[in-house]
Amino acid sequence: MSESEERSEEGAEVALDPAQQLYLMQSLQSEQNLVLAVLAGLLSALLGAGIWAGVTLATGYQIGFMAVGVGFLVGYAVRVAGKGVSAPFGFVGAGFALLGCALGNLLAVTAMVAEREGLPFLSALGQLNPEVIAELMVVTFSPMDLLFYGIAIYEGYRLSFRQLSEEELQRKLSGSPTA
Repeated sequence: MSESEERSEEGAEVALDPAQQLYLMQSLQSEQNLVLAVLAGLLSALLGAGIWAGVTLATGYQIGFMAVGVGFLVGYAVRVAGKGVSAPFGFVGAGFALLGCALGNLLAVTAMVAEREGLPFLSALGQLNPEVIAELMVVTFSPMDLLFYGIAIYEGYRLSFRQLSEEELQRKLSGSPTA
């Protein structure tokens, strides 16, 4: 056995042979659940959008970095629920992060308009149609939104994949259950 294949006393990584790599990837892929990831992504996007609107209403300011929080929330939820190790999970996280940002922005603007006009929020929400939504999004757009939305999409994608430690990989190889 070569030095790179042995585990040293300092805890260096163990090189996996191709058969071990194949077994490990098949094992991890068998645990994936894309449907659960989609549901978690949708729910977390809705939750993040609601929090964004609430913070905007409470502070009176449209805070762009809320998008980063939405991206983090969505990516984390997709990773935990879906246990993904392949690209589709990243796309789910990125897509729902963008949805959560757009919806958060729309709900925040709607809440501010409702408050200014003295309307109940649900009444203002009921008056939305595709034309009004498009107009609100265009009128309230800022170039800075692109930066924050981009970061949110990146975080939604990046955080949607499982991050397994060396110990977890070794447990998986030995047949022990992972967390």
